[in-house]
Amino acid sequence: MKIELDDLTRPAVHALLREHMRSMHALGPPESVHALDLAGLRRPEITFWTAWNGELLLGCGALLALSSVHGEVKSMRTPEAQRRTGAGRALLTHIIGVARARGFERLSLETGTVAAFVPAHRLYASAGFTFTGPFGAYKEDPNSVFMTLAL
Repeated sequence: MKIELDDLTRPAVHALLREHMRSMHALGPPESVHALDLAGLRRPEITFWTAWNGELLLGCGALLALSSVHGEVKSMRTPEAQRRTGAGRALLTHIIGVARARGFERLSLETGTVAAFVPAHRLYASAGFTFTGPFGAYKEDPNSVFMTLAL
């Protein structure tokens, strides 16, 4: 598996992000979907990576700099057919390492509350994230779970 800094130009990445957006909108009301589309991921304060096995896209993830000491994990996704391959864990480990190298003191994330998100909750908890309240511009939302990791 190779994790690459990604420029968001490859068709396979576009397809995965479309899958991600469709899934997020199917799992919650529009006002509770905080996933970023392609344009949102191209903002300068976001770094985006993909994981590959040769030409096969295994997943993606991003780091949003909320401040000089606080980052947010964004757009963690593995294609349905590539789940349970370790790509999600590898991407999360990579993002945590980059956040530490950048001097961030805290890394946070928002994810959903329905059963489909339980594997994500387990992944994040296994990496040391703990449940917390809203951060940044987020508000309390019955469809959102907030987690944080002290770095």
